[in-house]
Amino acid sequence: MYVCNCNGIRERDVRAAIDQGASRPADVFRHADCKPQCAKCVCDIRCMIEDQQVALRYAAE
Repeated sequence: MYVCNCNGIRERDVRAAIDQGASRPADVFRHADCKPQCAKCVCDIRCMIEDQQVALRYAAE
């Protein structure tokens, strides 16, 4: 599924960026070697980052 239609960033690309340490949407765009266009995807990317951080916290317990 595409998360960012403007840059063609897929969900798996966002997850790969998060796995490599992305903690902000800007990090995800940097990982994809692009810049935000319309920024409609930023909220979705933020949610994906937060979900991963919560999952890691629970896994550490």
